[in-house]
Amino acid sequence: MFSRSTGLGSSQLSADSEVAQEVGFVMGQSDALIGIDEVQKSLNRSRASVYRYTNTDPRNLNPPFNARKLNPEYRSDQKDPLLFHPNEVARFAKDILRIKEVTVEILNSPSTATQQVLASILEELVAIRSCLEVAQGQQTPNISACRDKEERSAA
Repeated sequence: MFSRSTGLGSSQLSADSEVAQEVGFVMGQSDALIGIDEVQKSLNRSRASVYRYTNTDPRNLNPPFNARKLNPEYRSDQKDPLLFHPNEVARFAKDILRIKEVTVEILNSPSTATQQVLASILEELVAIRSCLEVAQGQQTPNISACRDKEERSAA
């Protein structure tokens, strides 16, 4: 999270802790790219200042990396919205805005129904492969031996 070690008043410290919570939330979703609104909320900056610090050029769709700017992800069209990787937002906050102790948290997303189905398919394929390997070790395939093996492994 973001935290500053300065001798500021309690109202400034509470504002810093709110910024830290917002950035922590955004950084926790690091697989997803974030838009200008999320960057604005997480850094507690105005929309205009976020645009001012963003590495854009009207003549060049994807300008080269600039360490002093907030670099958006690759865009294929000028009309595409600006999206940022959470690590880039953290780098910008730490290096340019001088916010100390920036931490990026990567959290695993909750398991979806698709992921559960794929996991069960994988388990079944592994069982089939082990049955085939056992059958290849024998001269004649013995399906009942595979079923017995599956029953023993499930118990």
